[in-house]
Amino acid sequence: MTPWKILITDGLDAKGKAVLSEVGEVIDRNGITADELLKEIGEYDALIVRSRTKVTPAVFEAGVKLKVVGRAGIGVDNIDLNAAKAHGVRVVNSPLATTITVAELTLGLMLALVREIPRADSAMKAGKWLKKELEGAELYGKTLGIVGFGRIGSAVADRARAFGMRIIAYDRLKAAEAITQRGGEPVSWEQLLELSDVITLHLPLTNETKNMLDANAFARMKDGVYLVDAARGGIVDEDALLAALESGKVAGAALDVFTTEPPGVTALVSHPRVICTPHIGAQTQEAQARAGYDIATEIIAALKGEPLRWRVI
Repeated sequence: MTPWKILITDGLDAKGKAVLSEVGEVIDRNGITADELLKEIGEYDALIVRSRTKVTPAVFEAGVKLKVVGRAGIGVDNIDLNAAKAHGVRVVNSPLATTITVAELTLGLMLALVREIPRADSAMKAGKWLKKELEGAELYGKTLGIVGFGRIGSAVADRARAFGMRIIAYDRLKAAEAITQRGGEPVSWEQLLELSDVITLHLPLTNETKNMLDANAFARMKDGVYLVDAARGGIVDEDALLAALESGKVAGAALDVFTTEPPGVTALVSHPRVICTPHIGAQTQEAQARAGYDIATEIIAALKGEPLRWRVI
């Protein structure tokens, strides 16, 4: 057996672990602290994380044997890519694994918002019958603005189209032709804000996207717009969103991600027109199985020096 040592810090599906165990020693330290990671990373050839673990420059500095870092999922904003490049460490992810799961959650959150499903459920459990108060809205005929029209954004479009929604999309990294080919109507950022009845976000957190939805963006939106964010915390300026909810500009928001996670019981989390879930976008049995297998095979390819399907750097 090749004497590779592979560290898993945020858990991994059993299928992925089994694949990795065929080529090396696999250590699962789910929940390891940042200090513990710095002390131990020097022993390992590969590191597999999800969104919790922060792979900082200090981790790369201490990881003297480290050859590859794998993200079981899509987003790599918790991995310092500049430090990885400086230390000659490959970074890979598994971008296909969670597409369906996140797209389905997005539609679920959208429906929960426009029909006030959580409020109806909590009222019933409290012995209240709020039938006359719960007059929601239909998705049919509404304009859905999708920000970020990659794999997940286009998967959301496919499903929203079945509800009879008009699909408009903004993606600064994609040509209009590419958006059209994926089934969206390309628009500018300003047009998306002004035309959308529902806005959903599907893009990474970067310097360019941080606080992308700020007070100015909310001011340009329709009155009574709905917002869904199952992408990354920090893309939405949470203070600006709270102000937009209080003013009525935003009729409701569904958030699976937050600037700080867990966020605690903040004014935004406890707002009556906000639906919150604890970053469960990728949390299905099927997605975790796919992510585990995909990242395991990619890590092995990186260790062996073979061609990579999902190389980030």
